[in-house]
Amino acid sequence: MNEMADINGAAGAVDGIRARAAARDDALLRGWRLSWLRMRAIATRHAYVLLRSPHRLFDVVLWPVVDVLLFGSLATFVASGHTSGSSQAAAYLIAGIVLWHVVYQSQIAVSTGVLEESWSRNMLNLMVSPISAFEYVAGVALFGLLKMAGALGLVTVGAAIFFSFDVPSLGWGLVPIFAILLFVGWAIALFVVGVVFRYGAGAEALAWGVLFVVMPLSGIFYPVTALPGFLQPLALSLPTTHAFIALRALVDGKGIEWNQLALAAVLTVVLLALSLWYVTTMIAVFRKRGYITRYS
Repeated sequence: MNEMADINGAAGAVDGIRARAAARDDALLRGWRLSWLRMRAIATRHAYVLLRSPHRLFDVVLWPVVDVLLFGSLATFVASGHTSGSSQAAAYLIAGIVLWHVVYQSQIAVSTGVLEESWSRNMLNLMVSPISAFEYVAGVALFGLLKMAGALGLVTVGAAIFFSFDVPSLGWGLVPIFAILLFVGWAIALFVVGVVFRYGAGAEALAWGVLFVVMPLSGIFYPVTALPGFLQPLALSLPTTHAFIALRALVDGKGIEWNQLALAAVLTVVLLALSLWYVTTMIAVFRKRGYITRYS
């Protein structure tokens, strides 16, 4: 009995020590200490999310690099001292930004069209409807054409009013350039849609950000030779690069460069085929793994 009493007494002493330690910890975790603990917990939570979703670093890591590459190459071109670099820089800038809206508007229309179904919680309804993926994308692209026409009209009128630059005066050579850039925008949009289907809402930033990575590499404001040497082969593998080379030839009054347009068309077909394969594969994974629950 005495041994049992000793054991109970020791247990009570341990409980007392623990209670006093807990009270002391509670006292320490008041005020700014408690606030700091909560803030650290929130930061840790987002750190774990970032480790599992590295694509969330897109706007942190790539934007500074893109800005340096874009404006650094532009400065290199303008400061080159050549006649084309000094007298035609403004024309390249205006023509480039007008035609870039073809890629931008066509890509954004399709990408955000699919994302809209996610934002409105309509993805499940869409998946069980008789509408095929092709029919849906084609419908969104058709609406995107109307939006693109309005945007192009605005930038064309703006270029004429504010800078006296007549875009239609470049001639019929704009038509094949326009067509190539339109299909490139759709191809990039299909890739973005595939990524969103696979990785969920965390990849939505690609809908707006991916084009601004393609922009400096495409040389829309300057020749590819203004880019750092190690990036030039990558730039020449993009169909947009050759389309804008053809555009600058029109601005310089050299006429249509069919060899550049042909190369751009071949690269566009390859890019479109890869994008179609990727989005089809990701939709199949989306259905098989039940990722639809992310949007319900």
